[in-house]
Amino acid sequence: MSRLSLDTQSDLSQIQYNEQGLVPAIVQDVQTGQVLMLAYMNVESLSTSLKTGQTWFYSRSRDELWHKGEQSGNTQTIVQAFYDCDADTLLFHVVPAGPACHTGEISCFVGVDEAKVNDTPWLEARNDEQRPADVLYLLEQRVANRASEMPEGSYTTYLFTKGIDKILKKVGEETAEVIIGAKNRNSDEVQYEVADLIYHLMVMLREQNVPLSAVLSELEHRYTT
Repeated sequence: MSRLSLDTQSDLSQIQYNEQGLVPAIVQDVQTGQVLMLAYMNVESLSTSLKTGQTWFYSRSRDELWHKGEQSGNTQTIVQAFYDCDADTLLFHVVPAGPACHTGEISCFVGVDEAKVNDTPWLEARNDEQRPADVLYLLEQRVANRASEMPEGSYTTYLFTKGIDKILKKVGEETAEVIIGAKNRNSDEVQYEVADLIYHLMVMLREQNVPLSAVLSELEHRYTT
């Protein structure tokens, strides 16, 4: 299985579409490992998915692209995308914002345990290279949910209520705390303050409507050029 780059210009030529110009796409919850759904993509929907960081599919019945969750709010944020050895099937690891099925069920597949895979929580089963990115996407989705639902008593709700000036003030404060911790050569303090900084940066990205996938894509572009 090969990974699809978040850079929409690479790897796309490898995909083998059927005679209708479509390729099946399996969607899997990155946290639980549960298979959520299977749909179809064409060149445009795959490119749009990788560019936006959320799943877009092609409707064979309506003959048009559709953004998963556009009406229901049950979007799917892409963590990783893969194609198989024949390059004729796609696999997406996602963080779902709600049920995948139109019936309201978590998965379109019946009888799948949504909580565990082989009795092991999915995130715990990820290797050390995969886990950090997964956690960042989970954090991004949590921040997005807070921004959408604005639950009372939530610190994230407080930040969004106060607006960009307050958010940027916190980003600045946490940056200063990181600098102080580094100057003190205190690794525990640096670890704690960097975590705080990343959280506030995620809030700022959400307020600016910049997906984490766009930042990672930029880093990937710099790494490969």
